[in-house]
Amino acid sequence: MHWIDWIVIFAYFCVIAWVAWWYGRHQKDTNDYFLAGRNAGWVVIGASIFTSNIGSEHIVGLAGQGAFTGMAMAHWELHAWCLIVLAGFFVPFYYKAGVQTIPEFLEKRFSARSRLVLSCVSLVAYVFTKVSVTVYAGAIVFQALLPEISLEIGGFTANAFWIGALTTVTLTGVYTVFGGMRAIMNTATPQAVIILFGSFVITYIGLDKLGGWDELVAMCRENKENFALWRPLSDPGFPWLGVLIASPIIGLWYWCTDQYIVQRALSAKDLATARRGSLFGGLLKIWPVLIFLVPGLIGWALHQKGVITLPPKIVGGEIVGAIDGDQVFPTLVKALLPTGIRGLIVACLLAALMSSLASLFNSSASLFTVDIYEKLRPGKSQKHLLGVGRLTTALIVVLGILWIPVMAKVSGGGLYQYLQSVQGYLAPPITAVFFIGMAWPRINSAGATSALVGGFLLGMIKLTLQTFYGAGKIEDPALLAAIGDFNFLYATGVLFLASAIILVVVSLLTAPPPHEKTYGLTYGSIHQVHGAEIKESWDTGNKVLAVAILVLVIGMYTYFSFWLG
Repeated sequence: MHWIDWIVIFAYFCVIAWVAWWYGRHQKDTNDYFLAGRNAGWVVIGASIFTSNIGSEHIVGLAGQGAFTGMAMAHWELHAWCLIVLAGFFVPFYYKAGVQTIPEFLEKRFSARSRLVLSCVSLVAYVFTKVSVTVYAGAIVFQALLPEISLEIGGFTANAFWIGALTTVTLTGVYTVFGGMRAIMNTATPQAVIILFGSFVITYIGLDKLGGWDELVAMCRENKENFALWRPLSDPGFPWLGVLIASPIIGLWYWCTDQYIVQRALSAKDLATARRGSLFGGLLKIWPVLIFLVPGLIGWALHQKGVITLPPKIVGGEIVGAIDGDQVFPTLVKALLPTGIRGLIVACLLAALMSSLASLFNSSASLFTVDIYEKLRPGKSQKHLLGVGRLTTALIVVLGILWIPVMAKVSGGGLYQYLQSVQGYLAPPITAVFFIGMAWPRINSAGATSALVGGFLLGMIKLTLQTFYGAGKIEDPALLAAIGDFNFLYATGVLFLASAIILVVVSLLTAPPPHEKTYGLTYGSIHQVHGAEIKESWDTGNKVLAVAILVLVIGMYTYFSFWLG
């Protein structure tokens, strides 16, 4: 890192600090702190959705997956169509219900118990996935760029990895605590520009060093079985049937029912803006395959040509893989980029890390404060609730950091694959409850609560067994080892089916829900209540955005389905 790189990074942090201070001066209540006063425009909403999704785990993890598994994970990055589902079907429910959180909507449709369960499950999911993975990915880059940094603390030597992790978390936490959702939303647009520009730069320079796109395609074609978008059923990692089962379940949960994403749409000034902001986020979501996954392919190709050297994957002091995929992006930054540009790319990574973590911290605070604490301690002042939200942020950070060593052990297939596998164990019951519950008025509170609890417990059992049992881990008894090694894509489908069965059976065995729990809260009845406004908000601009997203997604699928012949 040259001193010019440090100036670029310092300038970025100064701008972010000023924005946090400026927008955090007048936080009056939880509506301001968690939903930016419900006055956001569609460009800001879309940019915030994009930057909340694109964390350092995407830039680092996707590049690693590109080098290790080619286009296999592209299915998860072509989920822009899920934002059409969010804008077209879910936003009217959430927005017209006037809720601050998604679990709050679940209470309106089902009961306070289901709200509490979803809040707790979501907080657990954030610790296991978003906090730990995002911090881990950012720390990997710090370790690669500044390996010589270390710090003695009471006899314990903190290396660059832990220094980077703790520094970025602390800075982001301070920025989130003081700025709230207003700061997050208003930094989203410049951060989105930095992320897109920085990623385009590294892709362009990498292709130039390699010899162009045709050279990349030719080299990947020689390794077609490992780099193809669609894999045969015999593929141990990404069989095409498993992808078709798991990817939509995870995508629809994440983009349509997760507080982390939907909270941005809830901050809109009206229904039409909420829908358009969601669609604009979908339009931005088209590009990660080209600017995050393709650089991984480029890194692999440059390694094969000897232009760069990728380190092997080492676990427990032993080499277990020819390439450590999670080191691809840091290696590209070190080996290819000139002074100044390197600082910009690191700032790009920090922008992704900070925007993603900031959104997570705010969402976690809103879930705990609004859905749990306020229920347990009603009547507290807005100032008191803001303090609780800020303390929650600190606790989530600590738990996420404590999970990092375990996560590093589980993520043998790569950082991004770990993220999707864990989400595959958490998403099925939530997806089942929302989609079936909003489509079928007969689904009641008992069924929803049972499905959420039962599905979550089954998912945690699978995650636990995957951590400790399987090939190369504990292999006896054989049944537990087999469950631990069971493909995560098929496991997602099994968990969804089990959750749906619990949901339907328990609902049919208990009393139907009262009228007020379904009227205006199911697909069939919401148009009876808000039909005219919903129809008017799906205007020409929103239709054009939806069509553009579909055309681009179909075009990407068509090209990459046949790009290797």
